[in-house]
Amino acid sequence: MITKKLKQILLWAGGISVCLIVVLAVHIYMVTRPKPPGANTRIMARIDIRQDISQQDADKISAWLYQQKGVDRVMVNPATAIVVFTFFPVKTNAGNIVSDFQTTFHYPAQRYVPSEEEMKSGCPAMAQSFTAKLSGVFKHIF
Repeated sequence: MITKKLKQILLWAGGISVCLIVVLAVHIYMVTRPKPPGANTRIMARIDIRQDISQQDADKISAWLYQQKGVDRVMVNPATAIVVFTFFPVKTNAGNIVSDFQTTFHYPAQRYVPSEEEMKSGCPAMAQSFTAKLSGVFKHIF
């Protein structure tokens, strides 16, 4: 009688555990799958200027970028001649902003796009996390 009750308890506990694991797997899959950009999605872009710029040039560049449609935040470093900005992809395109920038300022500038290897390395904090490894397993399965 005790063994029958123990088997029943273990069967229920095992069934509930399997259900919870399935729910967790579905949740991780739903959260980590790619989604199209929405109204609140921001993307970061970088422009490398191949000439020295002064602080006044940096201020002009910053003011001009803030006037562009869809640009959210701008950072210009005159010491390295690098411009980094965030924008809303549903409102604008980084390629258009960069080409307008080149036309307006006539600087030898180019948009920096990371290589495939750099994209794979991604964020070093996420590469070693347990969640990233677990989501990788589920992405491989599904």
